[in-house]
Amino acid sequence: MLALDCQLKPALPQKVFCRLWASMGKLQSKLRYSTYLYSRPDGIIEERVQTKASQEYIPAHVDTVSVVAALNSDLCISGGKDKTAVVYNWKTGHVVRRFIGHEREITKIACIPKSNQFFSASRDKTVLMWDLQGSSQPRQQLSGHAMVVTGLAVSPDSSQLCTGSRDNSLLLWDVGTGQCVERASVSRNLVTHLCWVPREPYIVQTSEDKTIRLWDCRGLQMAHVFPTKQHIQTHCEVSVDGHTCVSCSSGFGGEGCEATSAALMPMIATSAHDSKVKIWNQDTGACLSTLSLDGSGPLTSLAVGDITSLLCASFYRGVHLLRMDHSRGLELQEVAAF
Repeated sequence: MLALDCQLKPALPQKVFCRLWASMGKLQSKLRYSTYLYSRPDGIIEERVQTKASQEYIPAHVDTVSVVAALNSDLCISGGKDKTAVVYNWKTGHVVRRFIGHEREITKIACIPKSNQFFSASRDKTVLMWDLQGSSQPRQQLSGHAMVVTGLAVSPDSSQLCTGSRDNSLLLWDVGTGQCVERASVSRNLVTHLCWVPREPYIVQTSEDKTIRLWDCRGLQMAHVFPTKQHIQTHCEVSVDGHTCVSCSSGFGGEGCEATSAALMPMIATSAHDSKVKIWNQDTGACLSTLSLDGSGPLTSLAVGDITSLLCASFYRGVHLLRMDHSRGLELQEVAAF
């Protein structure tokens, strides 16, 4: 059984908060829902402007970075307009390896848990599988979408990969064989992001049609559609325990947000097109800390490095390494940029 409970309050338009309580069995036919939009109840705005990174590491990319993901506790993988997937040691500031194979910008990256393998999606309509310890050529090339691939999610047991696209479709792949085993398509369902619920057969999907959908990978059937939101849903993230899901929307003025919550509970981190990274209290919705990365342009992606570190991708300054300092309450600091 997967029951979802969400709550709505009239505040900032970017963030939607929902809780997932997961247990074995069938999905309940009746789901309670609401949305919770994060803001600071007392109206206080906490902001810290970062004037200069403490270290400038070797650059990972020569153009806009679209996505960053953590491979393990030391390595991250990033991709962007230079069509290159870069494995980077963010603790030492060194490029470990570069993978070149896409013909257009890399849009998404998904890592296979507890392995050295990962997938990259691109505007060239393909998904490539890479092995850090393997050759410079992709292990697999998955072709099945008619437009840019905008969603990637690996199943908890690493046996399946779900991909989504602006062609309104979701595809389910067998990781071992590289074969497409299921296909689903919904009119006007322009996929923006996919996230697999840990230890469950469910996939959360956001869309440009302002909806959040829940898919059952067993036959790739739609299990639930949440009521249409006010804005385009741009991103979703599910916590490691599978109890909490965060989705983000385009908000007002076209300012979007990427969110991650996997290793920060009970806190949530978000980054947005206004060059700001914020830390929120999951339970109260209060903004605990704000860091402005001036000169970085729109911030495109967040990943959790470890319990105190965040990796943030940007348009103009590559990837930022951020540290959460608890010595004076909670303060975000930029440690390095690459």
